[in-house]
Amino acid sequence: MARLRAEQLRITYGGTPVVPDLNLSVPDGKITVLVGPNGSGKSTILKAMARILRPHSGAVILDGKAIHALPTQEVAKQLAILPQQATAPEGMTVSELVAYGRFPHQRRLGLTASDREAIEWAMRITGMEELRDRPVHRLSGGQRQRAWIAMILAQQTDILFLDEPTTFLDVTHQLEVLQLLEKLNREQGRTIVMVLHDLNLASRYAHHLVVIQSGEVVCEGSPHEVITRQTLRDVFGVEADIVFDRRTGTPLCLPYGLAGAQDAAAASR
Repeated sequence: MARLRAEQLRITYGGTPVVPDLNLSVPDGKITVLVGPNGSGKSTILKAMARILRPHSGAVILDGKAIHALPTQEVAKQLAILPQQATAPEGMTVSELVAYGRFPHQRRLGLTASDREAIEWAMRITGMEELRDRPVHRLSGGQRQRAWIAMILAQQTDILFLDEPTTFLDVTHQLEVLQLLEKLNREQGRTIVMVLHDLNLASRYAHHLVVIQSGEVVCEGSPHEVITRQTLRDVFGVEADIVFDRRTGTPLCLPYGLAGAQDAAAASR
């Protein structure tokens, strides 16, 4: 059984259910990506599973225990989350930001030798060593995301949550971030759960894809099982051809129109 799963999760805003009844298991040691239309509940689900948001009912189970009943510090030693559009205080340097990742482990006397070792390792694996003294606000988009990823890596957790880590990045920096996450999964077996908007990037990097619509799981499985013309039509409202990446073999969607547009045009003639 998966270490992390949601059972009959119900989340409401102002009495309105946005996630009515979610059951979802996260495969251990894999990259799971949540995809779906805007407003479908992807980020809400991610926050609930990372214990940022408390559900109305149901539970998120981590290692057999309800995550919202566990002490915050205990949870923070097992999972880390990078939210959307994270911001650092003005003037904070990269090394200072990364050090925040050790907060769950810190004792009264401050950073220990093991804390500093974890910080150095996180900066090294993300390629941020030479930028350690640079203020975070002076970094490029890709560098800034790497700095934040270094911070959550410094927590030394087995599970990482990332909410749209490639948003507002150009294609170079998107690949930079996703290749880093892929490396962490491949070499260290980290369980990674993230929300992505780009279906083709999700297909390329995910082992497990979960399609969300109206707070519910429409389908889940490998990219080959999930990225279909029917799913694109029913969930995303587009007509698309499906081709396969000649390098990775993963499916790619090539949208060519809105679902139903051709039928509507024919009916109007």
